[in-house]
Amino acid sequence: MSASTKIGSGEGIATFDCRDATVEMLGELAAADDRVCALVNDSLGSSKLAGFADRFPNRLVNVGIAEQNMIGVAAGLANGGMIPFVFGASCFLTARALEQIKVDLAYSAANVKVVGVSSGVAYGELGPTHHSIEDLAWLRAIWGLNIVVPADPVETRAAVRAAYEMDGPVFIRTSRTPVPAVHTADTPLLPGRAVTLRDGHDLTIIANGVVVSAALEAADRLVDAGINTRVLNMAWLRPFDHTAVLDAARETGAIVTAEEATTRGGLGGAVAETVVAGCPVPVQSLGVDEFAPTGSASWLLSHFGLDSDSIAAAARTVLERRG
Repeated sequence: MSASTKIGSGEGIATFDCRDATVEMLGELAAADDRVCALVNDSLGSSKLAGFADRFPNRLVNVGIAEQNMIGVAAGLANGGMIPFVFGASCFLTARALEQIKVDLAYSAANVKVVGVSSGVAYGELGPTHHSIEDLAWLRAIWGLNIVVPADPVETRAAVRAAYEMDGPVFIRTSRTPVPAVHTADTPLLPGRAVTLRDGHDLTIIANGVVVSAALEAADRLVDAGINTRVLNMAWLRPFDHTAVLDAARETGAIVTAEEATTRGGLGGAVAETVVAGCPVPVQSLGVDEFAPTGSASWLLSHFGLDSDSIAAAARTVLERRG
């Protein structure tokens, strides 16, 4: 895995572009199984598939800027026994091809893996047309589509392998925003299971994707205030770990969710639905619930309260609500 230097706080901490981990694992799978192939929507560079194209030129299909067609081609390849991984910027891939993802993949139970790259606000200065904050909400509404939002390169590799091993459609949401490693190579990363990164009894922070490291930093800050915080990485939105959420509600009595997406229907929605049905406690959901302005990805995350200081402040607020 290639590393870079973290921008902002924590200078010197190694960070990783999860697109690298995605294509590395895809290459390993393709080397072992000649059914594995990739499709791309004229985004060979941003999807980082150039190396895959060099190694497996007969298993890379570039359909051009034609996302709907790309999903249809992938479904056809799956019907022919291949295992296609479809790559594209999440904002375009999920919005333009939503009907095809619903009908050609989910309804038809096609064995296709959709990789939404550069998700959330990772495109930064390109603005609202390129921000992909709605993808999790509208995909989570589609029955039969598994969804995973890995937090670091270790989990990204595990997610790609898990998707390959699943029979049916899977959406893997990755970002171009560099993130630190929050898992070790021996961390159990299983579909439908949350990972407890830190235990605690005063409240729980549940996060996924690029926000997980900020959630851990927030928990560190809360220690100084005498607040013992549980941190759950909820990478899988389907299958969803209802048990971990209900345990957190019963055992800590308050929950903060944080995601680089709209909370209406995403992780915040899934947690709220689970809590209200099984163990009502105060829940504070952090996310991007408007058309995001133009700015760097790091500025946008802070602007929408997804940095460690803001998550810690939300935790104090939810504790006040609990009383």
